[in-house]
Amino acid sequence: MTSTLAIRRIEASEAGDCIDGLTDLLLDCVEGGASVSFMLPLERSKARSFWQGVLDGIKRGERTLLVAQDEDGTIVGTVQLITAMPDNQPHRGDIAKLLVHRQARKSGVGRQLMLAIEEEAKRQQRTVLVLDTASPDAERLYERLGWQRVGVVPNYALMPDGALCATTYYYKQL
Repeated sequence: MTSTLAIRRIEASEAGDCIDGLTDLLLDCVEGGASVSFMLPLERSKARSFWQGVLDGIKRGERTLLVAQDEDGTIVGTVQLITAMPDNQPHRGDIAKLLVHRQARKSGVGRQLMLAIEEEAKRQQRTVLVLDTASPDAERLYERLGWQRVGVVPNYALMPDGALCATTYYYKQL
C-alpha cells in the first residue's frame, strides 16, 4: 500500500486541508484497538475536535505535525513533536500520537515517521525526547531506533474497549 510514501510537515497555513484525513486515520486506529487516549465508540466529531486542537497548537508554535501520505495523497500515518515545555526544559520535546493506518502497518511507515520527527526535533534544537506507548509493536520499533526504556506503569490507561493497560515510557538523547 505504501510503495510511494511522502513524509511532510504540515504548516499552519495548510492545516485545515488535512483535518478530514487525520480524522479518518484516528478513527481507524481507535477502531483497531489502539490506546491513544480515546474510547469506543469514537464519534467523528470528537476525533475532528481533537485534530482541531492539534492544528491550533501548530498555529501557536507549540507542536509540529508530520504526516505520511501514499501515492494517492491519503494520510496513512502521522506523528507529533510537542515543544510547549516549561521554561527549564527548552531542550526537550515529547513525541505523541504515532498513528499508522491498519492497512499500512508493517510497511515501514512508523519507522519513516519516527526518523523524520527526530530530524525535525534536531532542527528545533531539542536534544531529549520522551514518549510513551501501550503497544508491543511500537515498543519493538522504538527499541530498534535506539530509544531507551525507562519503565512500565501498570494499569496506566484504558484500551478503547475499556480494558486496563500498562504504558511503557522511553527517552532518546539526540
